[in-house]
Amino acid sequence: MTERTDITLAAINGKSPKIHSSAFIAPGCRIIGNVEIGPDASIWYNCVIRGDVNRVVIGARTNIQDGTVVHCDSPKPGRPEGFPTIIGDDVLIGHMAMVHGCTLEDHAFVGLGAVVMDGSHIESDGMLAAGAMLTGKRIGAGQLWIGRPAKYLRDLDESAIAANRTNVAGYVLNGRAHAEALGVKG
Repeated sequence: MTERTDITLAAINGKSPKIHSSAFIAPGCRIIGNVEIGPDASIWYNCVIRGDVNRVVIGARTNIQDGTVVHCDSPKPGRPEGFPTIIGDDVLIGHMAMVHGCTLEDHAFVGLGAVVMDGSHIESDGMLAAGAMLTGKRIGAGQLWIGRPAKYLRDLDESAIAANRTNVAGYVLNGRAHAEALGVKG
C-alpha cells in the first residue's frame, strides 16, 4: 500500500499491519500492530483496529463499517493464548460495533452498535442484532440473537441469509467506488 497521510498504520511490539492491496481502507482509520486484512475487504471511515496485545485477522470481502472498534485480549495466566479476534470471509459488521477477542465465522453478521465480547463465537450465517451484546456465548449457524445480554430469538430464513450474502458483494463494489472517488488504492 502506498504511503497515506489520511490513515494511521503503525507497528507495535515488532508486528506491522498486513493489508492486501485490493482492500479499501477509508480515511480516518487507525490500524495498529498484528493485524491482517484480506482481499477486497473494506474498512470504513474512522474505524480502529488494534492488534497490540494479540492478533486480529480480517478475511476476504469482509466489511467493517464506520466507527467500529476491533480489538483483542492479551494472554493471561490460565489462558496463555488470550483471545485473538478472528473474522472470517464475507462478514458484515455494522456501524459503531465493538468486536473484542472473538471469532466470527465466514458469513457472520454483527448489527449496528452491537458488542461482541471476549470468547464469543458467531457461526456461519449467524446474526447478532443491532444494539445487542454477546457475552462469551456462541451463536449457532443461521441463528438470530437479540438483546443485552443477547439471547436466541429464531433461525434466519433462506431469504435473510441470501440478503446478507448479497450485501457482501455490494460492499465490495462500494469500497471500490469510494477508493476511486478518493484516489486511493483498494
